[in-house]
Amino acid sequence: MSATVQIVNNSHHPLPSYATFGASGMDIRAFLATPMQLEPMQRVLIPTGLFIAIPENWEVQIRPRSGLAIKQGLTCLNTPGTIDADYRGEIKVILINLSSEVQIIQDGDRIAQMVFQKVEKANWELVQQLDNTERGAGGFGHTGKQ
Repeated sequence: MSATVQIVNNSHHPLPSYATFGASGMDIRAFLATPMQLEPMQRVLIPTGLFIAIPENWEVQIRPRSGLAIKQGLTCLNTPGTIDADYRGEIKVILINLSSEVQIIQDGDRIAQMVFQKVEKANWELVQQLDNTERGAGGFGHTGKQ
């Protein structure tokens, strides 16, 4: 199922697009007046120049690009970042440099990917007890290492 999404592009970069037929995410680009330097462990908010009207019952998730992560140690914080359907501000990406070297972000660099996702709403039903499952309350690491 696809959705038609209104977009304002205040950057001089092409619109986000799917790189291949099977791609889930569209690459989005940095929109910078000057290159941005990221020191090790520094986090910054990178503008894209993009504004979108997400349809009702949809969200956009901002996710890291695997190439940036493995090659440069750059990734997104708050991952996946959620953009709600009623947000109309500029899409910005929180990047962090997890490498031990300074990294430079240039105008037009592909910094993240956006994935459109259908959202289901939940309604609460207040009960006194939950049904039992095989897992029960087993939490973090309850199944062991192997």
